[in-house]
Amino acid sequence: MPDFKPSSVATEPSEAIFVPKSLKAQLEKCTTLPSMPAAVIRVLDVARQPDAGLTDYSQAIENDPALTLRLLSLANSALYSRQQIRMYTCHQAVSRIGLDGTLAAVMSFGLARIGKQESYLKLTWQRAIIAALAARYLSERLCPLYSGPLFTIALLQDIGVLALDCVAPETAERLYSKYLLVPSQLEKKEQALFGCNHASVGAWLGQHWGLPAHLIKGIEDSHGPLVASPNDLLCLRLAGSIADAWLCGDSAKAMANLVRQCKRLDGLEAISTAELLESIQAQLPDMASLLAVEMPEHHDNQQMLQEAKQHLFQQTLSLHTRLDQQQQELQLLRQRQDELEMLSRRDALTGLANRAWLEEQLQLRFTFCRQHQRTMSIAFIDLDHFKHLNDKHGHQIGDKVLERFGALLTSSVREGDLAGRYGGEEFLLVLPDEQASGTRTIVERLIKRLETDPILLIDGDPLYISVSVGIACLCDGDFADIRELIDVADQCMYQIKRSGRSGLAIYKA
Repeated sequence: MPDFKPSSVATEPSEAIFVPKSLKAQLEKCTTLPSMPAAVIRVLDVARQPDAGLTDYSQAIENDPALTLRLLSLANSALYSRQQIRMYTCHQAVSRIGLDGTLAAVMSFGLARIGKQESYLKLTWQRAIIAALAARYLSERLCPLYSGPLFTIALLQDIGVLALDCVAPETAERLYSKYLLVPSQLEKKEQALFGCNHASVGAWLGQHWGLPAHLIKGIEDSHGPLVASPNDLLCLRLAGSIADAWLCGDSAKAMANLVRQCKRLDGLEAISTAELLESIQAQLPDMASLLAVEMPEHHDNQQMLQEAKQHLFQQTLSLHTRLDQQQQELQLLRQRQDELEMLSRRDALTGLANRAWLEEQLQLRFTFCRQHQRTMSIAFIDLDHFKHLNDKHGHQIGDKVLERFGALLTSSVREGDLAGRYGGEEFLLVLPDEQASGTRTIVERLIKRLETDPILLIDGDPLYISVSVGIACLCDGDFADIRELIDVADQCMYQIKRSGRSGLAIYKA
């Protein structure tokens, strides 16, 4: 029975896999590109036939005794032999391994021996076999029908490195010796140097060899961010990340970072990290031996997981510390914003509302009163003889008088009232839901207080001031806007000025 093909990588690859024209020209002219032994080419020919079965695969392989022996060794290894039933024929081996697994195996038998064996090429193959084992473990638990294709794709996902090593060996060595296991930087470097990543080159090479379409598409999509769905794509990319963590210099820290990423993804609850690592460790020697790949460094998985947990704990503590700091900084910013907003509304000298804030609030309250059939009154207040006071005592005394008068107004208003400096020595009181008569009472109380209490002492001598006040109530006229209400209050105030100052006048329509 043919292997099932992954849902996310089963579609046809794009008509033209994106490889820049200049690089494609180099690849097409290159005479040292990885090529396949004759037996592998026969298997590839079979794989391209849509109705090919076990017999077709086994017949193509049986013509090469060495390849047959290696495939039997793979089928009888710990990788596949769970029931201790030994396989003796090529047909039995293909049946156990599966069609995709067989294709991956025979290709890898040839490819792993091709070319130079610089350290980064050895590392490339070590990454491939670890990723293949991880992909099979993950897919058996998350998407078992796709286990065979994902094993194959994971094993072949880095063949683009082999091709790039052929066309630009010095550049490839500098790049992959340093960044092969650092995916966050590798793709940026590849884009800068080659105009695409090695996964695209690998897909092009697979197309050049005539690989089945779903394997080409899988290689093309094998590198990228971890995504929660579909599960087959998650398994494939997560397997590569596990291989990176396994082989990097600080595996415990890398594994801790990977575990933290996985916690944000749905669908991985059934995966035991410890069991996954133990499974890879147990099967890795056979896999490395069969493909003639140098065995990666042995891991003490228990110790690595323990160190990873410690890293996670430290990261959590660090995260909480940063969150606390950010919360404090946010609180300070909000407090500062509130202070700045308050300052933008206040007159610097008197501490009362400034003219801009007064006018904005008056407009809002005027609109509210009109919509809800409510009323309000305003008192327009002007300090009498203020210019004379400034000329006689100086501007410092004048400012002090304004400051003290602002404090007096603040103490005179009720909660919900608004007192502000309208300009110079002019002030406004805004009294919501107040009739003119009630406003008159408040203003008379203020005038009397100014008569009895000096505003300040100058060299021990008391200084008294008086005010002229105009009062207007919204319900006492048909005011078109807030400007008209202020103007009539202002006119009433000037009536007092003309009649001798110190007193109040109320607008009546």
